[in-house]
Amino acid sequence: MADAGTIVVVEDDQHIADLVELYLRQEGFRVVQAADGRRGLDAVRAQRPRLVILDVGLPAVDGLPIDGLELCRRLRADSDVPILMLTARDGEIDRVLGLEMGADDYVAKPFSPRELVARVRAILRRAEGGAGGRVPGVLLAGDVEVDLGRREARVDGTVVALATREFDLLRYLAENAGLALSRHQILDAVWGADWYGDERTIDVHVGQLRKKLGPGFPLATVWGVGYRLA
Repeated sequence: MADAGTIVVVEDDQHIADLVELYLRQEGFRVVQAADGRRGLDAVRAQRPRLVILDVGLPAVDGLPIDGLELCRRLRADSDVPILMLTARDGEIDRVLGLEMGADDYVAKPFSPRELVARVRAILRRAEGGAGGRVPGVLLAGDVEVDLGRREARVDGTVVALATREFDLLRYLAENAGLALSRHQILDAVWGADWYGDERTIDVHVGQLRKKLGPGFPLATVWGVGYRLA
C-alpha cells in the first residue's frame, strides 16, 4: 500500500496506542507513538506529521502537567497540523475545551477503530482541499480576507492562525455571505453527516473565530436560527 504519510499518536495506554497504530498502518499511514505530552511535542516537531491523534488524559512527566489540552494549546500556537482528540465518554468539558484550544475533531472512548480511521480520513480531506479539489480565490468578509487557495485568513495583511475546522467554517460562512444559516445547515456542510456531536460545537468555533479575527469580522447571530455573515 502506498505511503499515506505520518500520524503521531500521543496516548499513554499502550493497548489503545497499539490498536490505533494497527488500523492506521492497514490504511497506509506511518505511525509514531508518544506516551506523554513532552514526547508528543518532540515527535510532532521532529516528524511534521499530516495529523496528530491526542489523548486528553496524559500523565505528568517529571512533575510537569502537559496533558492533552495543554499539548493541543502548545501545538496550535505554532502549527496548523490537524488534531483529533480522544476523550472520555462523559468528558463534555474536555471536548469543549479541546475545540476551543484548536482541535479539529474528537472521538469519545471507547471507540470503534474503524470510526477513528474514518474521522482521520475526513479531517485530512477537509484540511487538504477535499476529494474534488478546491477553486483558488479570495473572499472578503468585512476586514478579513479568506484565501481559499492558501487556506489562510488575513486581517490587515497579517495571517491569522486558524485550526482546520475553523477555516472550513469561515470559508462556508464567506461563501454564503448574506444568508441566515441554521446550525443544522452549518453542521451538515462543515462537519458532515457523520458528525456525532451537538450544535454547541458550532458556537464554540464561532466564538474562536470572533476572538481571532476581531471586530472587523461581521458575523451576526440570528436568534433562533444560527448565524449570518454580512
